[in-house]
Amino acid sequence: MSNEHSLDYADTGSVRPGIRKINVSDLKEVLVKGFKDFNAKPTHIVLLFVIYPIVGIVLVDLSAGYEILPLIFPIVAGFALVGPMAAVGLYEISRRRESGLDYSIKYAFQVHRSPSIGAILILSIIMMAIYFAWLGVALLIFNLTFGGATPTSFMEFAREDISTPAGWALIVVGSGVGFIFAVVVLAVSVVSFPMLLDRDVSAAVAISTSVRAVVANPVTMGVWGFVVAGALMLGSIPFFFGLAVVMPVLGHATWHLYRKVVDV
Repeated sequence: MSNEHSLDYADTGSVRPGIRKINVSDLKEVLVKGFKDFNAKPTHIVLLFVIYPIVGIVLVDLSAGYEILPLIFPIVAGFALVGPMAAVGLYEISRRRESGLDYSIKYAFQVHRSPSIGAILILSIIMMAIYFAWLGVALLIFNLTFGGATPTSFMEFAREDISTPAGWALIVVGSGVGFIFAVVVLAVSVVSFPMLLDRDVSAAVAISTSVRAVVANPVTMGVWGFVVAGALMLGSIPFFFGLAVVMPVLGHATWHLYRKVVDV
């Protein structure tokens, strides 16, 4: 992989890449390209290694009781937090296809050969820390609004959420805090993982580039965030099966978003 990246990795470690202005209409283009990448090389198997172990843990816990029920929505919403990290292999497929190289699915599992693997691991740790912080805050909000009471059934939990002051507080506060987490993650990761795969730069440079991309394109990136959130919610119904298609398409599209917004 390192030889094939030689042109992309030409001493860019200390260079601040330029940021292009993009429009909301450009998002349609990157989604179409993402779908074409997925159609050319279906990569749902890559995401299955990430999605379904988590789903399995959730289902096992639900079968033993309803203690985890208040965290179901935060866990699903958290896919948007870990998605950029999980999709690193998909970026490599898109990169190779774009460059006219062999894009067999085996290359999705060879990103450990990337010259920036250390920075990728650092950024992955940061993203996982944010994910677990989100779950911890979500549980704290539930305990503060419901007094730590364990739901006895899904229907009871749903009814209390929509018909009691505590449920309304949970929805309002939880959504507000979740939005803050989402904005932070969007700014940190929207192009940082693809950039680390494409160039030999530090995690700090990748993160700062991602933040600058969001600052330079606030409306477009905001719309992209809503597109990702909406697609993940639809893909989660029923039983998360749709995520096996939604997440790879979004992953491939994110590569093309990076190529669109970050100057070479």
